[in-house]
Amino acid sequence: MQEDLRKKLQEAQSFGEVFQVVKKAVQSVLGIRRAGLELILIDLPREVKALHRIGSNVILLNRKTLETILKTSKTKLEVNSYLFSILLHEYLHSLGIVDEDEVRMLSIKVIRDSLGEDHIAYKITSRDLADIHSETEEEFEYEVDGDIEIIQDFDVDNADYIT
Repeated sequence: MQEDLRKKLQEAQSFGEVFQVVKKAVQSVLGIRRAGLELILIDLPREVKALHRIGSNVILLNRKTLETILKTSKTKLEVNSYLFSILLHEYLHSLGIVDEDEVRMLSIKVIRDSLGEDHIAYKITSRDLADIHSETEEEFEYEVDGDIEIIQDFDVDNADYIT
């Protein structure tokens, strides 16, 4: 299972494909899942990488931080691993886990058990992002903007109950 998930994460070409790996990892390690989430890119304050409001079906991802990661990452695997770690954290919140320490502990467990301790996603999750990408802490032009971008085909496991 671990090699399969590592390969799928390496080859992922979209937010939705990375999210499918997140969902499979959580299902295999914790035995829980949900469907029906949306991903929205939005400019958030620098210290907020992403968020999920309990009771909603939306994950908000900080567009500015993502742009910085895209500019400073050396490989697609680094970008996908960053997305995996952030989406995993917010997905756990969407499953009703509200305590930040518990989410952090479970994130580390899910990544360790599904991808391995030698995977870059484990390093990103178990340490501060700035340890991996010091460029994300450098000063860059930052203006919070209200424009949003809804990512299409993010959670393709949506329950199709309306005909």
